[in-house]
Parts: sequence; structure tokens; C-alpha cells
Amino acid sequence: MKTIYFDYNATTPIRPEVHEEMKPWMEPGGEFGNPSSIHSVGMKARAAVEKARGQVATLLGVSDPGQIVFTSGGTEADNMAIKGAALSHREAKHIVTSSIEHHAVLNVCEYLKENFGYRVTFLPVDKGGRVDPEAVARAIEPDTLMVSVMLANNEIGTLQPIEKIGALCRDRRILFHTDAVQAVGKIPLSLDKMPVDLLSLSAHKIYGPKGIGALYIRKGTRLQSLFHGGQHEKNRRAGTENLSGIVGLGAACAAIGPEMEAEEARQRRLRDRLEKGLLDQIPSSRVNGHPTERLNNTAHLSFECVEGEGLLMLLDAAQADRPGLAVSTGSACASGSLEPSHVMQALGVGPEWIHGSVRFSLGKFNTEEDVDWALKLVPPVVARLREMSPLWQDKIKRSAVKN
Repeated sequence: MKTIYFDYNATTPIRPEVHEEMKPWMEPGGEFGNPSSIHSVGMKARAAVEKARGQVATLLGVSDPGQIVFTSGGTEADNMAIKGAALSHREAKHIVTSSIEHHAVLNVCEYLKENFGYRVTFLPVDKGGRVDPEAVARAIEPDTLMVSVMLANNEIGTLQPIEKIGALCRDRRILFHTDAVQAVGKIPLSLDKMPVDLLSLSAHKIYGPKGIGALYIRKGTRLQSLFHGGQHEKNRRAGTENLSGIVGLGAACAAIGPEMEAEEARQRRLRDRLEKGLLDQIPSSRVNGHPTERLNNTAHLSFECVEGEGLLMLLDAAQADRPGLAVSTGSACASGSLEPSHVMQALGVGPEWIHGSVRFSLGKFNTEEDVDWALKLVPPVVARLREMSPLWQDKIKRSAVKN
């Protein structure tokens, strides 16, 4: 039977209308021009690139599409923002970021620290996963290059107060970058009015293809290119453009924008019902992240004294009479690691809760029936794992003695 998919924060399926837009640029005998060529075939390709650039700009609330630079995805966009700024402002050797960033930001900061002598301040977060803007203000030093704080966390969904953080950065004339890979297409943005200098996004999180993303670069922001070759993307990223991917990203942005508000409300209703149902049925369970300031599609729950990897495998095991359930223990990029989630550790969550953490992330194609099935399937699987858990059995014994 078909697996029910609750892992939209990891990646999303390509929408049919996005695929249709991409087909002419992928099929044999279809469109194939080089956007840098000045003949009619190349000019048609250039027009497709610029149409997509405009579609991305519209979704982001950007009036000048020239501020959008196409990349290979969110990771490259983060690298371009941070390394590109570092190369352009060599006198500034300090970076401020948060302790719960995606590794595409954390590892870049560590790289600059270990290889080029940068100092990096990794700010703590509160129990809901939020960064205190006042802590950002206190962390800024005379030679601070930039502040990089994600808009929405990929594991727990917590939204950061980037308006306040960006405003204080602007007052101090410091660059502000936000990794918005999880937020774009889920919450409305108006970058023309927001104090953001650099913003990263990825197509495969918004029902577009993998291998394509973009970086918003506010006009006047100095960034040195990471790639050297041709004069593509106005000398900001050398390399012949990924035509089909760019068309797909643009189409995904155009499709998701008009329905965002309605989808946000629909997914919130499904998520809230899922959370309430699981909390009501499963004792010693909790929701992680901020109670209100979080993505409407994300439910990150912990079940005490449960081994998360075992829970995932049992839920995913489809049988003849029932579908499996695809969920995640957290970031898909770190799912192969046995290390506890750095996000959960930053929240101060104990190990007995961290190891039993599961992320349900909903999307466009989830239904009420999907939630019904999850509410039917998850509780008995948790109970089964607890029967095999020495920690849970010890907890029951200690509780019985107290009573």
C-alpha cells in the first residue's frame, strides 16, 4: 500500500503544473538554448530565466528581480551569502549566528573559524527555540561582519524575530542574512520592506525540483563570487544556467503564492488535530518548539523513553492491510548521524526525550484521512516500544513505589 508522507520539511514532490512548465526544457527535441547566446534560440532561453526570476521575486515581495541570483540550492545560497560577504569585507572577522541553524550555516561558520581565524558567536535559544534580539545586540562587536539567523527552524518549526534582529543590524550597519529555506512558501514575505540583506531559499521545499535555489541580495550588498568563469548572473555566479531547474523554481513560486494563506490555515488545522490526538492518547509526550511562533505545518513531538529510529522504522513498515507512515527524527541532512539533534540539545531537552523525538511535517497533499491513520497507528507503536524499554519499565516501577 502507498506510504502516507508526513516529511514535507525534508523535501516535497514536484507539483504537476511545475512539471508541465519544465517539460519543454527537458524533453528530446525540446528547448535547449544557452541563455548567454544572442541568437533566437538563446534569447528564448534567456526569456525563460528572466520570467522565473520575476516569479521568485514576486513570491518574496521584491520589486527588482535583479536582486535574485540562482544557485544550486539552499546550501550554496547559504555559502554564497556568508563566504561571499567574508571575501568582500576582509577587515571584519566576527560572525553572529544561532546555535540551532542548519548545518549549511553552522559548518560554514566553523570553516571560517578554523581556517581563516574568524570568531563566531553561537547564540543560545530559549525553551521554545527563539533567539533573543537583545542577545544579538550584546553579541555585536566593532568588527562584526554579519548576523545570520534562520527564519524558520527545519526541525521544530520555530519562527525567529527577524524583523527585530534585522532592524538592529541595520542600525549598526551590519549585514543580516536569514536562511529561509523552510519558511518560503509557508509564510508571506515582503523583502522590499523587511530589514534583510541576504535570504536563501530552495526549490525542492516548495514542490519544485531538486538542485536549484536562489539567494536574494539586496541592492548595494557587496558579495564576492565563489565561482569564477563567465559573466553569468551579472558576474555573481559563473556557470551556464540550469534552465529546467530555474523554470521549475519559478513555476513553483508562481503556484504556491496565491494559495499560501488558505494552505497555511488548512495545514494548521490538520497539525493541531494531529498533535492533540497524539498527546491525548500517549502519556509522557510533549510538543517541542514555540507554542505559537512556529510554522503551521510542523509538529515536533517527543515520546519519553522511546527510541526514535525504531519508531520511524516501525511506522514506515507498510503491510498488506495498512500503509506505512513516513516521518522524520529531525533534519533530513543529519538523519544518517547517531548524534543527538543539536537543536533539541540547544532547547535543554533531556536525553530520555531527545531520543524519542519525531517530526511530522505536513504539506499540500496531506488529508484528514492521513491524520486519522496517524492517530490510529502511532500510539500502539509507541506502546510496543515502551514495553521493550528498560527506561520506561523502570519509570513505571518508580511511579508505583511513589503511589
